[in-house]
Amino acid sequence: MELTLLGTGAPEGLPVPDCPCAACALAVGAGARGATAALVDGVALLDLTPGVALAAARAGHTLGGLRLVLLSHPHDGPAVEIPAGLPAPARVPDGQRLTLITGHEVEAVAMDAPGTGYAVESPDGLRVLYLPPGGAPAGLTAGRPPYDLVLLDAVRRPDALARLRDAGAVGPTTDVVAVHLGHDAPPEPELDRRLAALGARAVPDGTTLAVGDYQQVPDVPRRTLVLGGARSGKSAEAERRLAGFPGVVYVATGGAREGDAEWARRVAAHRERRPSSWRTEETCDLVPLLGEDSGPPLLIDCLGLWLTDALDRAGAWESGASLDPVRARTSALVDAWRRTRRTVVAVSNEVGSGVVPSTASGRLFRDELGRLNASLAAASESVLLLVAGLPLPLR
Repeated sequence: MELTLLGTGAPEGLPVPDCPCAACALAVGAGARGATAALVDGVALLDLTPGVALAAARAGHTLGGLRLVLLSHPHDGPAVEIPAGLPAPARVPDGQRLTLITGHEVEAVAMDAPGTGYAVESPDGLRVLYLPPGGAPAGLTAGRPPYDLVLLDAVRRPDALARLRDAGAVGPTTDVVAVHLGHDAPPEPELDRRLAALGARAVPDGTTLAVGDYQQVPDVPRRTLVLGGARSGKSAEAERRLAGFPGVVYVATGGAREGDAEWARRVAAHRERRPSSWRTEETCDLVPLLGEDSGPPLLIDCLGLWLTDALDRAGAWESGASLDPVRARTSALVDAWRRTRRTVVAVSNEVGSGVVPSTASGRLFRDELGRLNASLAAASESVLLLVAGLPLPLR
């Protein structure tokens, strides 16, 4: 089966006409994208978009052999012209199956938002899933074999990928390609980095994908360390890195602070951001979690609070107190981080870039956290520094 992406952008395209935003200004050359439409083996067209015949010609195809034109989402703009000779476009009711004379089978997949997904199976058994913009599958059941190729709105709905993984519909060799990319997606090269963290990739308009052929699936880093200052966006970035995975264990090291309303509001804001399928554990005992041979990904937030707990337990804030218990606990954490077999993202504060703290306790915390960050970074596949909400890759 061959699938040609005649466009990979959001319904309004990228750049959006007359939009003055920075994302649209940067969407030039290969970064410009037409509205997403996919041509399957020259017989089925998923989504009719403006200029689709010209887009097909640029990709080296014609639309003369089309047997089916399917619409996946409501179209709010001007009516799209239907090129002469094309079958009338249609949306298929959820759950209905169609069999083409070519032997291809198409099944309409229910969504949790307006729109319809389509599962297409070739005569030789290769399977593709195409999801509409802003949609995730509803009512998925486990037990089906994984798709060979999945096309979805990975930037706005990474939870759709998590649902597919949870149901077994996306496996280790599934090629996951992001489509419906609009001006809410980051520009290159951050787009590629963000998608790679989800196990997905983006391709330019006009790309032909050989479904079933081995693709280099992006390697999801096992250990990612996210650093940043206060309000830099480091926690949101860490959550984004795991948004495409089900059942993530969110390890909160801060605990509760009785009588602190401002802290309670911060904790509540974090909880509201997390997907409902994630589970929260409030603990500073990280070594056993990292030492488990298997399990869902871990998100640890944050190591600054973990270190505060270690210093508290050792009574290290007192003048002349021994730091040996703190160093031993830190060494055990770094060793567990280095040996872990789980996917893990940890958040930590970067506190060493300002003035020298005026108190001994402030200098102690700065120095010990700097040493911990450096040790974990040395043992990590991916290290990011958040500045003004923007991730800067350090490794």
